[in-house]
Amino acid sequence: MTVEFNWFLPTSGDGRHLTDNTSIAGVRDHARREPTPDYLVQITRAAEAVGFHAALIPTGAACEDGWLTAAALAQETQRLKFLVAFRPGLELPAYAAQKVATLQEFTAGRVLLNVVTGGDQDQQEAYGDFLDHDTRYARTAEFLNVAHRAWRGPGQHYDGQYFRLENGGLREPLNVTPAVYFGGASAAAEQVAAQHADVYLLWGETPEMVRERLARMQALAKAHGRSLRYGIRLHIIARPTDGEAWAEADRLWRALTPQTIERARTALSASQSVGQARMLGLNAGKIVQQVRDLEIAASLWAGVGLVRGGAGTALVGSYQQVADRLSEYRDLGIDTFILSGYPNLEEAWRVGENVIGRVH
Repeated sequence: MTVEFNWFLPTSGDGRHLTDNTSIAGVRDHARREPTPDYLVQITRAAEAVGFHAALIPTGAACEDGWLTAAALAQETQRLKFLVAFRPGLELPAYAAQKVATLQEFTAGRVLLNVVTGGDQDQQEAYGDFLDHDTRYARTAEFLNVAHRAWRGPGQHYDGQYFRLENGGLREPLNVTPAVYFGGASAAAEQVAAQHADVYLLWGETPEMVRERLARMQALAKAHGRSLRYGIRLHIIARPTDGEAWAEADRLWRALTPQTIERARTALSASQSVGQARMLGLNAGKIVQQVRDLEIAASLWAGVGLVRGGAGTALVGSYQQVADRLSEYRDLGIDTFILSGYPNLEEAWRVGENVIGRVH
């Protein structure tokens, strides 16, 4: 099994603390690095230099626009691909298909797509999207249907509940159709992924939780005559020794105030995302007196999720220990890893040079 390693671009900000790149209002306690073009270029060049396959460009109200970011950074790199996260309810699928075709042309086929249906009702409504959770996933399925039709070339027709296409499509078929990376832990999300995703993404849960979810997704995909690849999103805190790594995790944890944690938990608990609820459940109700009280499996630390939405766990340990944990996920069926650190520039070099080459 070929293993794919990807890195993260902090287009909402970055820094040396857990609150530096969160999008949650009111929880930033420290100075941070702004997502300037120069800084994002440094990270992409570092990721390319150490051999990462692609860089994830996130989406959200606090992030810079992913499409424009990919277009700019592609001019500063040669091999690195760009996994562009976007919300399918915010534009017409045929128009999005045209943008993807242009980016594929200008980047020599280096575009990948991370479809984010959206789990926060207030953020969706702030964009002007008022559909509820399950309806958004039904619309996402149609969106992907239309986009794939448009990529086939002219003369395409589609008549659905949310979108229509009359004699549409690109002027010529798209030479390199981008892989679709798709996450979501709800039943609605799993059904869409089983039918339309190329890579199904999970946030960093315990190996037992991952094993159960992969078995369910494999059965769902098989029912539709398909097979999927599987990926996982994790933060990395790796150092030459286990003690040094946990000392860094301890530094990150001790910088959080109880007030910051409470504000973040209140905001995250309002999310409609089932995946977010699962992340919150990893550290809910725990009495935390020392950093390793949040170690929920070997080397898997749930401290990031105290204040960060989305991926809330980190692998903590020596370079070899972290590589071993990644290898264990690989053995479960994960072949795609999307990794990040605090801060993402220095940690891209560290993880790329010291960890990914040890994964077997």
